[in-house]
Amino acid sequence: MQLNKKKVAGLLSAATCTLLGSPVQAEENDWDVDSAVLFYAESDGRVSAFEPVISATKDLGDDETLSLKLVIDSLTGASANGAVPSTQVQTFTRPSGNGSYTVDPNETPLDDTFKDTRVAYSMNWEKPIDRNNRRNLGFNISKEYDFTSLGVNALWQHDTNKRNTTYSYGISAELDDIAPVGKVPEPLTSMSAQNKGASSDSRNIVDLLFGVTQVIDKSSLFQVNLSLSEADGYMTDPYKFISVVDNTSGEPTDILFEGRPDSRSRQSLYAKYKKMLANKDIFTASYRFMTDDWGIDSNTFDFTYRFMFNSGYYLQPHLRLYDQSEADFYNYFLLTGENPTYASADYRLGEMEATTVGVKFGRELDDQHSWSVRLEQYLQSGDASPSEAFGQLTQQDLYPGLEATIVQFNYSFKW
Repeated sequence: MQLNKKKVAGLLSAATCTLLGSPVQAEENDWDVDSAVLFYAESDGRVSAFEPVISATKDLGDDETLSLKLVIDSLTGASANGAVPSTQVQTFTRPSGNGSYTVDPNETPLDDTFKDTRVAYSMNWEKPIDRNNRRNLGFNISKEYDFTSLGVNALWQHDTNKRNTTYSYGISAELDDIAPVGKVPEPLTSMSAQNKGASSDSRNIVDLLFGVTQVIDKSSLFQVNLSLSEADGYMTDPYKFISVVDNTSGEPTDILFEGRPDSRSRQSLYAKYKKMLANKDIFTASYRFMTDDWGIDSNTFDFTYRFMFNSGYYLQPHLRLYDQSEADFYNYFLLTGENPTYASADYRLGEMEATTVGVKFGRELDDQHSWSVRLEQYLQSGDASPSEAFGQLTQQDLYPGLEATIVQFNYSFKW
């Protein structure tokens, strides 16, 4: 499974925290260690994940720091393969080409062999150039059984206006190697033919970031970032299908491997406001707009409010709202005789809305230790009965909703 990778935008997250009530800086030669364990579980026995994370930042003196991070993802369960449900039993060939699995009538086709483990490591080195300039250089590597990613990034920040305004300029480059089980399938060819080519393919991604962080007063700041991304190479998901249906009955007549364009350009604008109130409570609101040349536009609203209590305890409700339009080549299904250049039924590329609601509870024990626990519920929905459905398809759920529970434990300490 191909997962999202850390980009240079993530390097700015610390900037918005340090100006508003962050923990006391580590003494020279100390390590700030953050550890976390995340549990993710989708309803109906679909995908579940277990993710331990540990990161450490060492103060090298003179505001120079070294940061290390290790992430391990373990995912199992059943994942929607993109085919439409049918009133008849459907049989799908496994990715390896050896063996098959069946799906009962009127059930969403799920590949129950979904299983993956990812190990990712990253390192960043931040060093002041002079009083008003600093740079951050880093690299990352991520490995799965069918996917390898190597990346480098650089961020330069310039302070001005008595250090109340910070300009940020970043770039990252990533090279991915995709080696799917059973080799790379030829796009939009029949699953039954198992028409596959090379054992692996690749893609490269370059991201640019331009940002401004402005301190409004001693208790609030505003941040805005513009991100540009260019990706070229193999962009198709080798494990996703799209159904070809009979033009009258709507029953599947063939199952094809999906096919996506071999390039993608994305632009996003991100704005964030953070405010510490008189009672030490902290309010944070952000908005992100993303658009790409695949036809997808998305909006993300994110809100948190941290209630501060005595003895270092806090309670932080969280609300995230997301919506997106569908990709130009997204189709629930193809009609017999259609021969598009690109087509995908992957619900992640379809029109959707998603809501995340949760709460985080924690405590700053002292300037050496802190802990927190986060519980969230994720709901995703799309048009399950689109106007283009006909025949038996009008009886089916063509965009099954997704519900997931997220639990995360954090513990931070100095070492």
